[in-house]
Amino acid sequence: MEQNNVGISDMLAIVKRRKWYVVAPFLAIFLLATVTAFLIPPKYRSTSTILIEDQEIPKEYVSANVTSYADQRLQSINQKIIGTTRLLEIINRFNLYADIKKKKPIEEVVAKMRKDIKFSTINADVKDPRSGQAAQATIAFSVSYDGTNPAVVQQITNELSSLYLSENLQVRQKQSTGTAHFMEDEMKSVQTELAVIDSRIAAYKQRNLNTLPELNQLNLQTLDSLDRDVRQANEQLRSLREKESYLQSELSAIPTDSANQDKTRLSELRVRLVDLKSRLSDKHPDVIKAKSEISELTKQLRGTNRETPEGKPDNPSYLNLQSQLASNRSDIASVKRQLDDYSLKRESFRKRIEASPRVEEGYKAMISERNSLQMKNDDLSRKFMEARVANGLEKEQLGERFTLIDAARLPEKPISPNIPAIILIGLVLGIGSGCGAAALKETSDGSVYSIEELARATRFPVLGAIPEIKTELDLATSRKRKRLIFLGVFISFLVFVALFHFLIMDLDVFWAKLMRKMGTATP
Repeated sequence: MEQNNVGISDMLAIVKRRKWYVVAPFLAIFLLATVTAFLIPPKYRSTSTILIEDQEIPKEYVSANVTSYADQRLQSINQKIIGTTRLLEIINRFNLYADIKKKKPIEEVVAKMRKDIKFSTINADVKDPRSGQAAQATIAFSVSYDGTNPAVVQQITNELSSLYLSENLQVRQKQSTGTAHFMEDEMKSVQTELAVIDSRIAAYKQRNLNTLPELNQLNLQTLDSLDRDVRQANEQLRSLREKESYLQSELSAIPTDSANQDKTRLSELRVRLVDLKSRLSDKHPDVIKAKSEISELTKQLRGTNRETPEGKPDNPSYLNLQSQLASNRSDIASVKRQLDDYSLKRESFRKRIEASPRVEEGYKAMISERNSLQMKNDDLSRKFMEARVANGLEKEQLGERFTLIDAARLPEKPISPNIPAIILIGLVLGIGSGCGAAALKETSDGSVYSIEELARATRFPVLGAIPEIKTELDLATSRKRKRLIFLGVFISFLVFVALFHFLIMDLDVFWAKLMRKMGTATP
């Protein structure tokens, strides 16, 4: 079987024969791509670059109380700015997307603007001051906005940049002020607790004034001193009692008046009265009884003229011993009172010493609690002062801040559409579609157009060929057909222009846009 080899001459013949199948799709697609390239609204982009600067004062002297990383804070700020509320304010202020707002809900308008805003960060390898290791850190970021009006695009980009700058200041100041207020509140709370524990300690000391731990040694020393005093007082009491026994024995051996027993009895009653008065009060029954007996005996002696109204003994030795005995008994009573006083004091100090461990335990617990609160208060006071200094750092804008290093410029060249690329794509697609249409028509056509094709198709030799004979009528018909085709193309063009003018865009506007596009595309 012979192969159908198609040469260049055959291909040229096919193109000549199917020229309208090649030209029509090519022109349609190419013109459509060209018109589309010039009809797509141009989109401009303006960009601002903002640098993240570190704080000016070294961190060894002043530490910022904003602990979040810059990229974390930046993402939080970005979410706030591209929120619906902020974007709606910008849309209404600059009257953006006026044509879309009439046709679509406000959520889609906000989503369209959010899509037109471009946010990107600039990272670099830096040393992390917290871990000391190299890490990726955000050192700057850029904000862009895409739109159809260059002046408005520049204004929106500047507005977004100012929002990032102001929002960063507000966030840092808010965090710094919040930290300072929190530290102050915590410090005041601890100071209130300190005042309460001080009041408790003071009340505890007042209740246990004599049993405090710091007085324990003094109480022990005082108790030892009291024990020595008791021993000395007992020795003194024993000595006085021995002397009392001696004086009583001596006194009993000496009569007051040998001539009269009543006088002896009166003397004994007087000695007893002295003894009773040294130990008892004047209102005691024994004292009153002794005085009554002395009074009666004195009256008896006075009636018999044997005693003077005083009723005094007349023996000097007896009177001397009697006086010594009364003085000795007075000393004995005084020593006994001292012993009773010493006993009460010893019991009091013994109870103080016994209660001291319990009091010391409660006292130490409160002192430990107070020391803990004092340490916490000192730490909070130090942190509060640091927070105040850091807050002043933020207010003076000396901490980490955003600095605009590249303000938004008025865009001069649109970023889209790419007219040369669209036209080139239309050209390639037009050629491909034209060749495809011609090839499809050629393969589906069973006609024979040359002697060689006829010989291959019938496998018989061709004896002769009669060329096409065109008469005047054929030529006239061909010219008429061409005129009709030209007229149809012209009418179709006019209809297309009319439909474009009334349904798509005014021709004056289209021409102005076309001229501006061509002027912009020209370098």
